[in-house]
Amino acid sequence: MRAWTRPLLAALLALAASACSTLSPQLREQAAAVAVAGRDAQLDCERADRCAAPSPLRELAGEAFAETASAPDGRTRHRALILDEGGEALLARINLMRSATRRIDLQTYIFDKDDSARLVLDELLAAARRGVKVRVLIDQLSAIADLRILAALAGAHQNLELRIYNPTFGRAKPNYLHYAASVICCFRRFNQRMHNKLLVIDDAVGISGGRNYQDDYYDWDSQYNFRDRDVLVAGPVVREMQRNFAAYWNDRRSVPVERLDDVARLLLSSGVPEMPPATPARPERVERMRQAAADAGLVEERLARRAMAVGPVEYLADVPKKHREGESRVSGASGLAGLLAQAREEVLLQTPYLVLSDSAVEIFRQLRQRERPPRVVASTNSLAATDNAIVYALSYKYKRRNVRELGFDIYEYRPFPEDPPVDPALGAWQPGDAETQDPSVPRSELPGAVSGSGGGGGRADDDRRQVRDKLRTESRPSLLSTSHPANRPVPVRAQGKRPRMGLHAKSMVIDRRIAVIGTHNFDPRSETYNTEGVVVIEDPAFAGALAASIERDIAPGNSWTVAPRARPPVLSGLNYSMNKVLEKSPVLDLWPWRYATNYVFQPGPECPRPLPRRDPRFHQCYVAVGDFPEVSLGPRSILTRMLTAFGAGLVPIL
Repeated sequence: MRAWTRPLLAALLALAASACSTLSPQLREQAAAVAVAGRDAQLDCERADRCAAPSPLRELAGEAFAETASAPDGRTRHRALILDEGGEALLARINLMRSATRRIDLQTYIFDKDDSARLVLDELLAAARRGVKVRVLIDQLSAIADLRILAALAGAHQNLELRIYNPTFGRAKPNYLHYAASVICCFRRFNQRMHNKLLVIDDAVGISGGRNYQDDYYDWDSQYNFRDRDVLVAGPVVREMQRNFAAYWNDRRSVPVERLDDVARLLLSSGVPEMPPATPARPERVERMRQAAADAGLVEERLARRAMAVGPVEYLADVPKKHREGESRVSGASGLAGLLAQAREEVLLQTPYLVLSDSAVEIFRQLRQRERPPRVVASTNSLAATDNAIVYALSYKYKRRNVRELGFDIYEYRPFPEDPPVDPALGAWQPGDAETQDPSVPRSELPGAVSGSGGGGGRADDDRRQVRDKLRTESRPSLLSTSHPANRPVPVRAQGKRPRMGLHAKSMVIDRRIAVIGTHNFDPRSETYNTEGVVVIEDPAFAGALAASIERDIAPGNSWTVAPRARPPVLSGLNYSMNKVLEKSPVLDLWPWRYATNYVFQPGPECPRPLPRRDPRFHQCYVAVGDFPEVSLGPRSILTRMLTAFGAGLVPIL
């Protein structure tokens, strides 16, 4: 062994050993006993229905079950509602929680402690105190980042249980030391995440989709929000959702929060703490949402009235066995491949990260090779809109393949779309509500900002800085930075009247008859590392509604069109050949001219309406705006080019 390697190996071993230090089983039992003893047993309601509030959304389930029971063909009947607006998605959740009479099961990847997340926590606690059994399951990587809140929840009430999925090193809140140690000792296990998002009320109504519990998923963030989508379903399929939740809840990877070392130490040293008081950034918005959720007429008008009657619904979801089996495909969500194979005319695909696995590429190649291949439309993020520039760099590398070989019509979402599904009436951020700041710049780097090491504004400034520097992406923090996430949105030149937006919806429409909404990003991580769940509805009317939602997102004011460049008079063949050769190389791709780039529609007398990229008049009606429109790259261009050149091997884990 070389001399210089010995100190490095010793440091790595010390890193792993310190990260793996744990409490004894006896101490964990004592901590669990402290939590159980501290749980309140008093109920605020003595009625059999647990004082549940009337809900038009809950009534949808009664209609669906009644129609199923009387259906002459024996097929199930359901109600389904697309939740496009963030405010309406939060309104539906709060209203349904108040309607629960028996049980609330909540499963999520991210749970923050900002305004929307704290509102949900308070509603869950209120339901538990009414007598409703509440179970909350959060993936460790993005669980509530406050040990006092976790310890308070562990001992809050006998009707509320909180478990953390796959807690590497037996902790609820890993630090950067644990991230580093995970690379050494347990890389694959650390990367196996529960990406499912599910809310089930009394086995009757369920919500699944892309949204986590954080302000940016409900249009409540002042800097950057996700354009996301959920689906609410009511009827028999919700029982399958509940069974899938139970599989995760009962899996050995789901650990009661009071048995995790960092939470247990707090319980042993201080007992069950009081829940920290809520300090919302905008109290009036929180109160407005509370009042809206109690207004049955409003919920009926804005939500229940738009629900559609549909027939059978499937919930295709992975189970924890996917992680235990490693590389083998035991994925329930892998049924998406069979759905794609049915496509005859058209596939509308919406994903925030257009990074295709080898199996997905093969599926689309087979579709492309048909005598009459279906049209494939892909709605995804631009570099200016994405929350993860590293992943975008990898999708950028394969743009020629996706456009030329697979025949995709790609539309990249703008950071300031002209017509986003955002409603100020339910608390969406509006100009003047708060200071505007580029989310790519940490608050600690702003003029006059208080550093984290002392002086100035104290706890309030620290809290605000933590909100601004929160992890805005569903991937792990950078090991290269301990002060703030490195994978934040990149700087942009333009400014909008609203916060920036990035696409986060995961949806698909096949032949305008099959609709898919869920958590699956259609990427290698979703196939291999994450567990996922999707709702599949075969109904032309519902599929048409979902198609219309996606087509709104790809309209010229909301997205740029990706198309081949106008053929140059010289060296066009060389440019194409270089793109084709270098995109297959995992270690070199620095060719500056790409086969395709972004275009913006220029309406006029000769161009009254948008055209498909294959139209002979396309380049007369569209103007090229470059590979990275509105982005102020600076040093980030180096990162993008480096990842494009050398990042092919990172595709499966990013």
